Amino acid sequence: MTKEMSKDPGQAQGLRNNSASLRRALSILLQLGHDTAGSGFSLVELSTALEMNKSTLLRLLQPLVEARFVEQLSSGYYRLGWRNAQLGQVYLAGVDLHRNMKDVLQRLATQTGETAHLVIADFPSIVYVDKVDSPHPVRMVSRIGNQQPAYSTSLGKAMLAHAPDETVEMVISNGMPARTPYTITTARGLREELAAIRERGYAIDDVENEEGIRCVAAPVFDQSGASLSGISVSGPVERVTPEKAVEFGPLVIAAANEISRRLGAKR
Repeated sequence: MTKEMSKDPGQAQGLRNNSASLRRALSILLQLGHDTAGSGFSLVELSTALEMNKSTLLRLLQPLVEARFVEQLSSGYYRLGWRNAQLGQVYLAGVDLHRNMKDVLQRLATQTGETAHLVIADFPSIVYVDKVDSPHPVRMVSRIGNQQPAYSTSLGKAMLAHAPDETVEMVISNGMPARTPYTITTARGLREELAAIRERGYAIDDVENEEGIRCVAAPVFDQSGASLSGISVSGPVERVTPEKAVEFGPLVIAAANEISRRLGAKR
């Protein structure tokens, strides 16, 4: 005789409620991650940004504060707590791409005099995982863990140039709003740009993602031949002129090839 599993509607409902609460708690952490100044968000600001009532917000914040994922400042504002940095360091320590690549970034920054970045793909975005700052007082402001759109950055375009068609389509369908007057905002324009990148071997963000900043990037390939990471140099347009960008191209390619070699790439 076959036994039938009994379904408890109450238990199923409880699981759905827990899942919804978890998603909302994660949305709080992600919102706090936009606080680049470290000054935090007020309860009203969080409630407005997340479209969540204050009582629910306070209920979800309490365990996050207790676990040190969120810190409540003396002003009453909330910001990310130190536990996030702890987990971030554990993650970065386990990423082969990040491990022992600092010398490549340092050399590229020294060669160009500009800020060098190492990123991984999280399409439709990219995520900065390491950097070496330019020695100049005026330089690109960035931080490890920050996300940027793939379609408007040299790093994103460098990786997309070697991505499967379905990945490119996913990025396009996610939307390509203008971030500056020079952003490529059409599917045709992006595809033409990706073809040009494949031809020359490196990508340029020609003030497409951030006003006053020009970047040059090249894809990094892993053992399977896929490109899910990249390396770049970035700086103000006054120093990184179009002529300088072309000059930096071979240097960025060489740095990317060195990292690819260490990752066991066949190319």
